[in-house]
Amino acid sequence: MTPFSLIYSLHVLAALVWVGGMFFAWMVLRPAAIKALEGPARLKLWIEVFQGFFRWVWVAVVLLPVSGVGMLHMHFNGFEAAPRYVQVMMGLYVVMTALFIRIQALMLPELRTAVAEQDWPAGAAILGRIRRLVGINLLVGLAVVAIAAARPMF
Repeated sequence: MTPFSLIYSLHVLAALVWVGGMFFAWMVLRPAAIKALEGPARLKLWIEVFQGFFRWVWVAVVLLPVSGVGMLHMHFNGFEAAPRYVQVMMGLYVVMTALFIRIQALMLPELRTAVAEQDWPAGAAILGRIRRLVGINLLVGLAVVAIAAARPMF
C-alpha cells in the first residue's frame, strides 16, 4: 500500500463513519425507536446514542482535515493547485463540523438537562431540533460524497 492510498483509505473511512452513522440514525434507528419506545425511553436512548456516536464523529472531524491536507500536498502539490471540487468539499466540511459542534456543545446539554429533570415535552422539542440539524448535516454529507465520487470539473 502506498502512502497516498493509506491516507486516502483513512479519509474515506472517516467520511463513511460520519455520514453512514447519520444515515443509519436518521433512516433506521429513529423510525425503529419511534415504533418500539415511549417518549421518555426514546429520549434516554438518544442521549446514549449521541454519546457513543459523537466519539467517532470527533475521530472523523480530526482525521478528515489531516488526511485531506496530506492528500492535497501529495496529489495536487498544495491548496492552490487543488481543483474547485476539492475546495467545495473543504467548505462543506466546515459547514458539517459547525453543525456537529452546535449539536454537541449547545443542544445535547439541553437535552440531558431536560431528561434529568424529566421534562419530557422540552426534551422532545430539543430532540426535534437536533433531528433537523442532523438531517441537514446528512444532506450536506451526502452531497460531499457525491462530489467526491463525481469529481466535477467546474
